[in-house]
Amino acid sequence: MFIDPIAFHIGFIEVHWYGIIIASAVVLGAVVGTSEARRRGEDPEQGWSMLLWVIAAAVIAARLYHVIHQWGPIYSQDPWLIPQVWNGGLGIPGAIIGGAVAIWWYTRRNGLVFLRWLDIFAPALLLGQAIGRLGNFVNQELYGPPVTQCGTQGFPICLPWGIQIDAAHRAGTPWDPISFPVASTHFVPLFAYEAILNLVGLALILYVGRRFAARLFDGDIMLLYLIWYGWVRSYLEMYRVDNWFIGPLPTATWLGLLGIAAAAIFLVVRHRRGWGTPGAWMHRDRTDGDASPDAAAVSPPEPSSEPSPG
Repeated sequence: MFIDPIAFHIGFIEVHWYGIIIASAVVLGAVVGTSEARRRGEDPEQGWSMLLWVIAAAVIAARLYHVIHQWGPIYSQDPWLIPQVWNGGLGIPGAIIGGAVAIWWYTRRNGLVFLRWLDIFAPALLLGQAIGRLGNFVNQELYGPPVTQCGTQGFPICLPWGIQIDAAHRAGTPWDPISFPVASTHFVPLFAYEAILNLVGLALILYVGRRFAARLFDGDIMLLYLIWYGWVRSYLEMYRVDNWFIGPLPTATWLGLLGIAAAAIFLVVRHRRGWGTPGAWMHRDRTDGDASPDAAAVSPPEPSSEPSPG
């Protein structure tokens, strides 16, 4: 059973399920981000203002990543497809980079703590990614090889579940609808795996962020996000159809492995060398400049109860 990607029409305007799902992911992710901002003593209104820039930068960078990925088989043939985001095609690695750049720019411009806001956005991003993967189901994207029950010959993977993919969405794959009939062939639902693992990661980093709040530096939650999602993406990308390869591995796998290594090394080194303040947001008067450490040195002394020597 396939879902019509067009949800409804408003006059001549087509409203796509993909757009509805992505908008829902943004809103629900922003709700989580608002909760995290309040918990860390930050102004949620700053987060909502920042969100507009983050979304714009993330969508542009995510689309650019996808277009580069599919330039040869698709966009070099029809460049007019490039702006048609509603048909799917947003690369999460690009979105992460673009969103981080926007957060850096906004926090620097408004005197906010960049690493702290990365931590605020990290759980929101995981929830948004989990919800957004439903759009891949509607658009028949992000699937793996054919599956069947174990014991059947000719199929690379045996699983008791799978999704159907129509003939049009198998272009460029070795699984033609003649050898692999649409009605009877099912494929690995990679989008569902990633959605579930993103929710698991969300639960984990929310737990760590609360359980070890007094020991974490600003930026640690984002580093944990990079480690978790880097692992998820590196593993699942090995099964993805029509991938973008650099050498023997998919590009997203290289990026995931690089993210894991860089984040893990930096996380360990910064704690060993003390490159941060444990529980910084819990002591804002000492870390955000609300009270200068030199203030006590220039303030008048406390009155003494001892008699003056005259």
